[in-house]
Amino acid sequence: MNAETAFHTHRPRLMALAYRLLGSRTDAEDVVQDAWLRWSGADTAAIADPEAWLVTTTTRLGLDRLRAAKRERAHYVGPWLAEPLAITLEPDPAPGPAQLHALADDVSVAFLTLLEQLGPEERAAFLLKEAFDHDYREIADLIGHSEANCRQLVHRARQRLQAGRPRFNADASQHRQLLARFMDASQRGDSEAIQALLHANALLVSDGGGVVTAAVRPLLGAERIGRLYWAIARRGAAHPAQLGYVNGEPAILRFEGGHLHSITTIEVVDGRIANLYSVLNPEKLQGVQGAFSD
Repeated sequence: MNAETAFHTHRPRLMALAYRLLGSRTDAEDVVQDAWLRWSGADTAAIADPEAWLVTTTTRLGLDRLRAAKRERAHYVGPWLAEPLAITLEPDPAPGPAQLHALADDVSVAFLTLLEQLGPEERAAFLLKEAFDHDYREIADLIGHSEANCRQLVHRARQRLQAGRPRFNADASQHRQLLARFMDASQRGDSEAIQALLHANALLVSDGGGVVTAAVRPLLGAERIGRLYWAIARRGAAHPAQLGYVNGEPAILRFEGGHLHSITTIEVVDGRIANLYSVLNPEKLQGVQGAFSD
């Protein structure tokens, strides 16, 4: 197997790791490209385990990029949500290796948002253990910490993430049904119908990045969320919407002038919508616009 073939064989795993680590498709692609440049400049014939070499390089490049991203996101306008990896109108009936990674629960917008609570090394250690099944010795080598410290990083990350995840999730059919009903009610601006679908203390998080109009703080409460969509519909500002998929989970896709305007995903707890996540920042959506072109 030549160097180029070896790299492309492992690229889906590298992309999956980089995306989980960074929550940004663009940044993940840059990291994997940098890994390729280092691989193509190395003496690959002398590398006994190409996969281990590439995973190590991608992890370390990803950690460097994540540290820089953390500093940049501190100045981001409003809430920061993950940049979608894949947006489609229909689920992929025969996913390949990269798509199988993308369809996993741990690349949902909600879970990637939770991962933002973790520090860079904590996030890397958790993902390497939980998503990629590395042992602690391997993780220690990858991120430059002792095995004991890596165990503590993973333990602390698990505790923080478990505290933030919903205790009871809906099955797939109920999830999609609630999303469809919310889409219809929000398009009509039916505040009462919206409130009936939401928990009383539901949370709406919108990411406009200061580029487009969006709430700069999360909106808390079913009544306030209902009023927001009522006001949008009353102004005639509701965008055409349909159901689709974001990173493999059902989502509302809204369009403006034939282009994707925003995506919205939800979390369901005890039969009602507990959290809504809307990405409106066009810089996070431009990479997938081609999927919706005529």
